[in-house]
Amino acid sequence: MLMAVLVGMFGRSENVPAEELALMAQNGDDTALHHLLQSYSPFMKKTAAQVCKRFIDDHDDEYSIALSAFHEAVQGYEKEKNASFLTFAHLIIRRRVIDFIRKESQRTEFVHDFSASSNEDAESSKWIEETASIKNFNLEKQAEIRREEIALYEAMLKEFDLSFQMLAKIAPMHEDARQTAVQIAQMVAETEEYREFLMNKRKLPIKEIEKMVRVSRKTIERNRKYIIAMALLLQSDLHYLKDYLKERLL
Repeated sequence: MLMAVLVGMFGRSENVPAEELALMAQNGDDTALHHLLQSYSPFMKKTAAQVCKRFIDDHDDEYSIALSAFHEAVQGYEKEKNASFLTFAHLIIRRRVIDFIRKESQRTEFVHDFSASSNEDAESSKWIEETASIKNFNLEKQAEIRREEIALYEAMLKEFDLSFQMLAKIAPMHEDARQTAVQIAQMVAETEEYREFLMNKRKLPIKEIEKMVRVSRKTIERNRKYIIAMALLLQSDLHYLKDYLKERLL
C-alpha cells in the first residue's frame, strides 16, 4: 500500500525500478546514483516535510539530512531483506531527520539551561514548558515511527498469511520454548541459504533446520508461524519494532 502511494506520487523515470538503480549504484554506477538522487529529490523533501510538518526546500538543513540519508539507503539497501527500496529509504530518511531534530532540541535545551540561571522565575518556567514540549515531540515522533513500522511489518506478514495481531496468539506459551523459537528464527534470518528459501518458497526449510538444532520436527512445525514471523522481523530494518517486541514477545 505504502509503496503504491509513493510510486504514484513520485513516479519512476525511464521505467527503471528504484531497486535496480540502487543495486547498480552500489556496484559503482555513478550515472544510476545521479539519476536516483535527481529523480527522487521530491520524495526526499516530501518525507522530510512529513516529519517537520512544514514545507522543505533545497536550502533547508533538513533537506541536506534527507539527501544524505537517501544516499545511505542506496548504499545499505539489500533486496533480500527489504520489500522495496523506497520503503527502506523512507524509513532511513525519517530516522535521520528525527535524529537531527532531537540533537537540535538538545542543543536548544542546553542554551536555555545555561541562560535560565540568570533569568527571572518567569523565564525559568517558560524554559521548563519548552523542555516538556520538546520531550513530548520526541515521544510522539517515536510513536509515529513505531506505528509506521507496524504497518510495514503487517505488509511483510501478509505475504505469509500472517498478521501482527496473530503474534501474541501463536507465540509459544512457555518461555524456554519461545526462546528456542526465536533462536531458530535468528538462525534463519542470519543464514543466507535459509533466508532465501524462506523468501522464495514462503515456508521454512524444516529439514535443514532439524539437522542444526536439538528440537524435534514436530516442535518446529508446531511453532512454524511464529518462527517465520520472527525471522521476517529479525532480518528487517524495523529497529523500533524489534525493541518493542523484545519487551513483549521475545
